[in-house]
Amino acid sequence: MSTDVTAKTPAPAPAGKGGEATGGGLLQLMLDGMRRNMRQYGMLFALGLIVVLFAVWTDGDLLLPRNVSNLVLQNSYILILAIGMMLVIIAGHIDLSVGSLTAFVGSMAAVFMVKHDIPWLLAVVLCLAVGAVAGAIQGFFIAYGGIPSFIVTLAGMLIFRGLTEIFLEGQTLGPFPEGLQKVANGFLPEVGPNTNYHNLTLLLGFAMIAFVIFQEVRDRKRQQEFNLDVPPAKLFLLKLVAIGAAVLTLTMLLASYKGAPIVLLILGVLLVGFGYVMRNAIIGRHIYAIGGNLPAAKLSGVKDKKVTFLVFLNMGMLAALAGLVFAARFNAASPKAGLNFELEAIAASFIGGASMSGGVGTVLGAIIGGLVLGVLNNGMNLVGIGTDWQQVIKGMVLLAAVGFDVWNKRKVGS
Repeated sequence: MSTDVTAKTPAPAPAGKGGEATGGGLLQLMLDGMRRNMRQYGMLFALGLIVVLFAVWTDGDLLLPRNVSNLVLQNSYILILAIGMMLVIIAGHIDLSVGSLTAFVGSMAAVFMVKHDIPWLLAVVLCLAVGAVAGAIQGFFIAYGGIPSFIVTLAGMLIFRGLTEIFLEGQTLGPFPEGLQKVANGFLPEVGPNTNYHNLTLLLGFAMIAFVIFQEVRDRKRQQEFNLDVPPAKLFLLKLVAIGAAVLTLTMLLASYKGAPIVLLILGVLLVGFGYVMRNAIIGRHIYAIGGNLPAAKLSGVKDKKVTFLVFLNMGMLAALAGLVFAARFNAASPKAGLNFELEAIAASFIGGASMSGGVGTVLGAIIGGLVLGVLNNGMNLVGIGTDWQQVIKGMVLLAAVGFDVWNKRKVGS
């Protein structure tokens, strides 16, 4: 019967070499592919437009190598938080405590290293353990106690902020050891001959381009093996060229200044590691499952309580890492550190494609959302827009991103 139906379908549009449509047919395929992946590509286009807008508005100052380097350093801790927050939101929860936990871990780091002279590497391990324990406690109440994450993390926000004041006694404490400062503010060392560029950064940039292309090609082949829809070949090639050009541009800008910041390597490891987990690992698929349809996930044997517990434990560790980076960048722990960090991380996740209902989002999307906010902040500062209007503009961007998500869902559903 399927053979008869196939025989009665209209003949396909004329194809060019390799069976691909030519002319208007190819353009239509590309547009269709972009529509199907609008959630994935929408914020990339938005980020590109924002960069172009402020590059023109600031007469190119936005894309000066020094400013690009500062942009990475200034937003590193928000990007770290956004990665963890994206996983929390995909699982169908929210975490309001990460800003206060960031400040609390920073205060613990200052007490360990400044007051008690604990070696900074050991202190870092202890602080990450503190963050993991804090996240695990919250995860326990949410997963096994059945208390909504909003309430638990709201309580955590108040508790960790109060503990920060107690540990620091209301004062700023510093400075931190030089080794920890280099993690947040340092750059990769110079190696090789003098080429007017940072050789190690160039090498890492080219390696990243090769890795991304390999990963994309492998994912496309896997999708084809399972007879899944894939973008047209020329659209896929255009995507590879765009990604390669973006990575190469960033590489050349950083290599023409002081090289890649060390914190950028930390972000790269987190992006690749968590991206792999969410795409390929069982735990990643379970996170999507409980956020997308919890009853169905339970019926499928997913241990939703364990997964939720691990998601918040992971969020606690990433909040601790962000706290260490933030404190080391400013070389001091402050009782007012981390204010509104949770809102920035949540906004970055939603701008990057997360859904309010859970089950949707990517780690790369969290990075893109964080960069959108970072470029907006940096660009508006360069053109002299006041902080009052900056808040208004960022709020409108967040509203537009969530509105686009709702509109896209309704369009797909219809």
